[in-house]
Amino acid sequence: MNPFDSEYHTLMKKIMAEGKYKSDRTGTGTYSIFGYQMRFDMQDGFPLLTTKKVLFRLLATELIWFMRGDTNIRFLLQHNNNIWNEWAFKNWVESEEYEGPDMSDFGIRAQQNSDFREVYEKEMETFKSRILEDDDFANKYGDLGNVYGRQWRAWEGPDGSFTDQLKNVVNSIRNNPDSRRHIVTAWNPAEIDTMALPPCHAFFQFYVNEGKLSLQLYQRSGDVFLGVPFNIASYALLLKLVARECNLEAHEFIHTLGDAHIYSNHVDAVEKQLSRDGFKPPEIKINGDRSMFDLEYEDLEVVNYESHSYIKAPIAV
Repeated sequence: MNPFDSEYHTLMKKIMAEGKYKSDRTGTGTYSIFGYQMRFDMQDGFPLLTTKKVLFRLLATELIWFMRGDTNIRFLLQHNNNIWNEWAFKNWVESEEYEGPDMSDFGIRAQQNSDFREVYEKEMETFKSRILEDDDFANKYGDLGNVYGRQWRAWEGPDGSFTDQLKNVVNSIRNNPDSRRHIVTAWNPAEIDTMALPPCHAFFQFYVNEGKLSLQLYQRSGDVFLGVPFNIASYALLLKLVARECNLEAHEFIHTLGDAHIYSNHVDAVEKQLSRDGFKPPEIKINGDRSMFDLEYEDLEVVNYESHSYIKAPIAV
């Protein structure tokens, strides 16, 4: 097995063996450990897992969305990316303007009742169409509040001024590489209540040594089966983009997790993945000479990605 899949499988095995059962805000329940670190050497390739298919298009367009400072799901839907839909949909169906069928606890109910799932899927398709076609509706119900992109590119200080953390950290790496302050934080305590989902991947720091750039992420909460594979590849891609922007070599992505958990309804899917062996990891090419701040998805190319099939599991909202 390649070192990336092996590192990730070790985490899943530890949670399955040692994780303590905990209740959670979604009502699903998790098996959880606290405090765990994985290391991924970018010299070994790109850490897109191979023991199940991970859709690079989804994580890449989400990262571009973050880097643009966007917080509205319209951009994601325009790129056929549905990973944030449920949180925006929740805001819509809980609003006073919504007059459709009862959508309370839609995530769990859609798993348990096929008749309700049909109704839910129809309502979701209507919602997505309105986001794409109706500017006013999209502005009101497509926006997720002050989530990642807002914090990365327009952190608001107590005096009302705005800080572009991402541009600042690139300039800091270029001009003062030995600094210990190459930091971007999405955790803004004053604005947590304005976010559809408080940031899970909350804080990251760059480190420069001998012409090589490393990145460490602190993730307060990690859905290990569904979310963490995306987080690994997303921040590895961010590392490559920033290294390229600063004329450095991408070295190591270090992923530090706080509450690392497997949802109780993901256990069978985890066991299926753990039964698989991996393939050689792929490479990522960044084509053209566009700055990371002007990047388009079409500038990115995954080379030689071979994987096992995708494994479906329900998302907890």
